[in-house]
Amino acid sequence: MTKDQMFTRRHLLTGGAALLGAAGTAGTAALFIGDGASGPAPTRAGAPAAGPGARPALKPSAYRLQPIAGYGRPVRRRSLVRAGVRREPFLKVDGRGRTMVLTFDDGPDPRYTPDILRILRAHDVRAMFFVCGEMAVQHQDLLKEMADDGHTVGNHTWSHPLLTTLSRPRIHTEMARTSEIIDKAYGEPPLWFRAPYGAWNRAAFRLGAELGMEPLGWTVDTLDWRTPGAHTIAERVTDGAGPGVVVLSHDAGGDRSQSVEALRDYLPALLDSGYRITVPQRKYA
Repeated sequence: MTKDQMFTRRHLLTGGAALLGAAGTAGTAALFIGDGASGPAPTRAGAPAAGPGARPALKPSAYRLQPIAGYGRPVRRRSLVRAGVRREPFLKVDGRGRTMVLTFDDGPDPRYTPDILRILRAHDVRAMFFVCGEMAVQHQDLLKEMADDGHTVGNHTWSHPLLTTLSRPRIHTEMARTSEIIDKAYGEPPLWFRAPYGAWNRAAFRLGAELGMEPLGWTVDTLDWRTPGAHTIAERVTDGAGPGVVVLSHDAGGDRSQSVEALRDYLPALLDSGYRITVPQRKYA
C-alpha cells in the first residue's frame, strides 16, 4: 500500500478520532479500538536483557491518553515499579499561559521536512516529529538535524499500518524497529509514540509502554492530508488555538507543500498573539 493510499484510508477514522480523549482545549484525541491480544509481549531475538542503566518499562493502563497540559498540579499516573523503586510518571507542558505543541507526522521527507525545520528554526521554535521507520531509515540526516535543533522525535511505527488489525508480534515489530532507528540517528530512543490513523488498542498501549514510550494524541487536526489549501490549514490552527492545544499536521505522505506554506502563515501569527510553542516533557516525581 502506498503512502497516498494509506492517507486516503485515514478519512475513515478521522471522525471518531476527533471525538475521544479530549478534555477541553487541554486534551488529546485518539480512537481506542478493542482490547487487543493478551499475554506477554514478544521479545526480539538477540535483544540484551535490561541492565541497571536501561530505561524502565512503563506500566500501561487500559486507556492511557489523558490531557497533557493544563496548569497547577501535574496529573499523576499509575506507579511504575522496577527494582523496588517507586516512581510517579506524569505528562506536562512546560510554561504558563498560552502554550501549544506543534506535531508533524509520517516523515521525514526531504521534499518538505527541511522547509519545516527552517521555518521553525527562523522562529526559534521546537516541535515534535512522529516519524515512520521506513522514512527515517532513508533520511537519517534529517533526524540528526532535528536533534541538533532540539526538536522531539516520536515513534509513528515502521510502515504506518492500522495497528488494530495486527497481531501483537507485528505491532511490536512495527514499534521496536522504529525505536531502534530513531535511537541510532537521533541519539536516543523515543519517549513518545502515536498510532497511525489515531487507532489504538490495549496491545498498542501495553507494547508502547514496555518500550518505554507514552502515547500522544492531538487536539486540533488540521486535516492537511486532504490538501484543503494553505489558508484553510492555517485558519484551522489559529481558530483552534488555546492553552495546551496539540496540533496535528504532516510533513510526508503526499504533497505537503500546503502544510509548509500554512506553517509560514500561522506560526508567526501564534507567536504574535502571545502563544509559546513548546514540546511536552515527561518527568518523574
